[in-house]
Amino acid sequence: MRYERKYRIEAVAAHLIRQGIRLHPAGFRPVYAVRQINNIYFDTPSFNTYKDNVLGLAERKKYRVRWYGKDLLNIESAVLELKIRQQELGNKFSFEIGNFSFLDINSLINKVNDFCPENLGLLRPTLFNAYQREYWETSDRSFRLTLDNNLQFAPLIPEPFVGRQVLNEYNVSILELKYEEDFDLQADRITQYIPYRRTKNSKYVSGIELCYR
Repeated sequence: MRYERKYRIEAVAAHLIRQGIRLHPAGFRPVYAVRQINNIYFDTPSFNTYKDNVLGLAERKKYRVRWYGKDLLNIESAVLELKIRQQELGNKFSFEIGNFSFLDINSLINKVNDFCPENLGLLRPTLFNAYQREYWETSDRSFRLTLDNNLQFAPLIPEPFVGRQVLNEYNVSILELKYEEDFDLQADRITQYIPYRRTKNSKYVSGIELCYR
């Protein structure tokens, strides 16, 4: 399991955040190409996963289908991710979904519920989310930073997605420090040089509150 330390940064230009990462004493360097991440979050009709997160329950789950790139209608190589949170530690399980289209969202709903039978077939798509992600890593690969910008959200209730208004958070960046449980005793040498206050941040919670307020 791993820790995910999040920093919601408002009204700070992305290039200034990148500059701080480059100057960090731990020697973070860019890895992977910048890419667009897209998510469809699933929840029960009563929004149980949203409520569990807001309440801060020690153990909670999150269901999302993720893919990469700018095609938002005909999706290839999608993956269902089940994220399980226990106190401050998290784990993630991935299942290949394959290809799907927003024009046939019911087939996706059936696949997600087949993979997650504990929800009795109740999971439904509630939120679309997209953002640009950059990846940074220490030379020993013990610690990773991700920087997310250009956050976009759209409600998925009621359907369809096509033509729905997309809401943006232009002035927000999400910086996230990720590392395995074994490295927690070393994390202070990283966090003490991050000049932002650690926050509780969930893109799913933010998106639900933005789209359904």
